[in-house]
Amino acid sequence: MSRVSTTPSNKPTTAHALLQRLRDHGVETVFGVVGREAASILFDEVEGIDFVLTRHEFTAGVAADVLARISGRPQACWATLGPGMTNLSTGVATSVLDRSPVIALAAQSESYDIFPNDTHQCLDAVGVMRPLTKYAVELQRPDDITDLVDSAVAAAMTEPVGPSFISLPVDLLGSEIDTTLAVPPASTPGKPVGAVQDGWQDAAEKAAELLSGAEHPVLVVGAAAIRSGAVPAIRALSERLNIPVITTYIAKGVLPQGHRLNYGAVTGYMDGILSFPALESLFGPADVILTLGYDYAEDLRPSMWQRGGPKRTVRVSPTVNPVPRVFRPDVDVVADVHAFVDYLEGRTAGLAPKTPHDITPLRERVAEFLADPEHYEDGMRVHQVIDCMNTVMDESAESGEGTIVSDIGFFRHYGVLFARADQPFGFLTSAGCSSFGYGIPAAMGAQMARPGQPTFLIAGDGGFHSNSADLETIARLNLPIVTVVVNNDTNGLIELYQNLGHRRSFDPAVKFTGVDFTKLAQANGVEAVRAGTRDELLAALRKGAALGRPFLIEVPVNYDFKAGGFGALSI
Repeated sequence: MSRVSTTPSNKPTTAHALLQRLRDHGVETVFGVVGREAASILFDEVEGIDFVLTRHEFTAGVAADVLARISGRPQACWATLGPGMTNLSTGVATSVLDRSPVIALAAQSESYDIFPNDTHQCLDAVGVMRPLTKYAVELQRPDDITDLVDSAVAAAMTEPVGPSFISLPVDLLGSEIDTTLAVPPASTPGKPVGAVQDGWQDAAEKAAELLSGAEHPVLVVGAAAIRSGAVPAIRALSERLNIPVITTYIAKGVLPQGHRLNYGAVTGYMDGILSFPALESLFGPADVILTLGYDYAEDLRPSMWQRGGPKRTVRVSPTVNPVPRVFRPDVDVVADVHAFVDYLEGRTAGLAPKTPHDITPLRERVAEFLADPEHYEDGMRVHQVIDCMNTVMDESAESGEGTIVSDIGFFRHYGVLFARADQPFGFLTSAGCSSFGYGIPAAMGAQMARPGQPTFLIAGDGGFHSNSADLETIARLNLPIVTVVVNNDTNGLIELYQNLGHRRSFDPAVKFTGVDFTKLAQANGVEAVRAGTRDELLAALRKGAALGRPFLIEVPVNYDFKAGGFGALSI
């Protein structure tokens, strides 16, 4: 039987209907890699949707994830059947733990030849994707495609937001559809739909009472607060009541970087990196922890704020509490974060401003780190690299703009601590899944979401080279991303864990032979240089920021490992 399951048709097919419904829901880009289903779909069937060919399906998934995160609406990615679908699955897993409304699509064997694990390239796609998604289904009848897309979008846009998956047999994908069937208008939520517990205002009243009686309250903000549209209201509440804001990795930028009430983002590595009791400084004096849109997946563990004296905790979230074993708040408000903050604004209208606890010693330690003038013979230090990136981002970006993206590795935690973020999602990393190789596709998604703003990427040699083929995609699309590869020919975070567990490292498990990343970039059509000092790096960053096309800078680095200070990583 022919593997080409359709013949050319001038009539609308399932492919037309699929793309049209995606477009109706606001999708303008599909990232992906196409296989033999190209006989059934060209991706030019509907105006207003661009197809972006990537070198790897993982790239397609993460680029869609970040574009969806920043735009606040569903985005799509595509893979062919079998191994294409399994390659895509890590991108899908990233969007479920990083909370992005992605519509993942994959071809499947012909509907009459689906024998998973027996037919060539045929796997149980729905079985693979179901545990990773909010909704997973296989098309059975061509005329159902509009309904399936609607269901996929509805599930993806329900808190906690995440991916949906549709498996598409190639013969059905190319089949003609009944054009006489009425197609209702698409209904896409303007923001994610969350749970609202009956009587949430009673819990909110208890939260207001706790806040009123607190001496040193702290707001701990997660990404769900950004998705709810609550950022302006949170800023106003924080400033009126003089309450500090602490964020998870991905919620950096809720307050601008230099704001006096921005107490920074938290990572379990911060005490060890700074050789300073940072967590104690941030949380020790606090007596009320008010979490807004907090999500355990974002890796700020409740144990991290349990420093100092007794604390009362409030959880405000659009989902019921999924982890009561590790976080059982004194007050649990299941409601829209924006609605809660508006309610709290009214209930605290007469409340006198609080006195924020002093973190001057911590700020001085951070400033000391970033100003480090030393020239290290064995390579720059990552805090020096990020300080240079911050300097040039400040020069290049308008106020409240610019994005710094971080791949995964030890350097990422320096980014959490030090990287500039002057807008929500102004710092991007895979907070929930920590997917190695995240950097290139995340930077693609960020640059496409914010085409008039600078995008800087910091990546380690390990994660970067695991997905470096899509340098060619950046070059082909001429995305003006400035990439900084911090290279120590090592999986540095794993070397840290070796030292934490054994007080020594084992090179065969972490060390690579050298790669010349400048030549790799040039081979993919990206201009590149190497920088070994602050002055060289600043000059290279300024050149890249002004270039208007992709640019890569390789920076030899090294770490000074110390086994102490990482107790917060205990689970």
